Amino acid sequence: MTRPLSLFRHRLLSRCQLVAFALAILTLCASPARGQGRTIVIDPGHGGHDRGGVPGQRVSEKMMALDVAQRLRSVLQARGYRVVMTRNSDVFIPLGTRTSIANSYRGATFVSVHFNSASRSGANGIETYYYRGDSGGLAASIHRNVVAIAPTENRGIRRRAYFVLRRTNNPGVLVECGFLTNPTEAGYALNPSYRQRLAEAIARGIQRLPSGPNKPLTAGSAASADVLAPTISGPDVVRAAPRPRRTSRVRHYRSSRSKKSARPRSKRSSTPKKKRKRSSSSIIQVDWRLC
Repeated sequence: MTRPLSLFRHRLLSRCQLVAFALAILTLCASPARGQGRTIVIDPGHGGHDRGGVPGQRVSEKMMALDVAQRLRSVLQARGYRVVMTRNSDVFIPLGTRTSIANSYRGATFVSVHFNSASRSGANGIETYYYRGDSGGLAASIHRNVVAIAPTENRGIRRRAYFVLRRTNNPGVLVECGFLTNPTEAGYALNPSYRQRLAEAIARGIQRLPSGPNKPLTAGSAASADVLAPTISGPDVVRAAPRPRRTSRVRHYRSSRSKKSARPRSKRSSTPKKKRKRSSSSIIQVDWRLC
């Protein structure tokens, strides 16, 4: 009587363990993170005639971003995610089309992959951007996972109104995976194994997995006049600094005109003056980058 009873208990325990394991797998697949869907829209930056970066940059940003994005797609698909790419080859996709693709998947998560650049070759580090209030946690998770594996500086989590972040209806993040204008970081990016590590770190961030010990912000990155007020807090969140006040040349010009107008006018001579031709040098040139 004892043997059949023990056998029954053993079978019952095995079935219970199997059911518990199945429920755990279903729970994990159904809810990878609170408020986050199973569809991930990956946006490799630039493409086609738009190389990205600055003029004369040796390492092409568009190709490095595409490679990391494709690796990220493979990692996420292996973990059960549905992945949509805004581009999957070296083609130019307008920003409006990128956001339209992202917005066509309700409840998706938008991740834009980029590399940074600067006129100063010494600039280095990882930056991550977000705009929407519901994207702050995702940005922090991705940023901290990438910084944990990158042998470079932590430039912080920044809130800015970039077009692809401002025009998407879903939570979105833009991650800058290092400066290609920095010789050391460009060397890292050219290594396929490092690009694979970047992809895996971004995937861990999307899953909201812990990142481990993190680096402090690099010197001078605690506050910036180029960012918006953050919606999250943390030691690696960049604060918004007040913008420096600019002196207006228009006001100075007007004030000098007003002073001149206060002077007594001389009597006009009866002889008509010849009209002077307007030289091309007097035409004001507009810098369209500031418009």
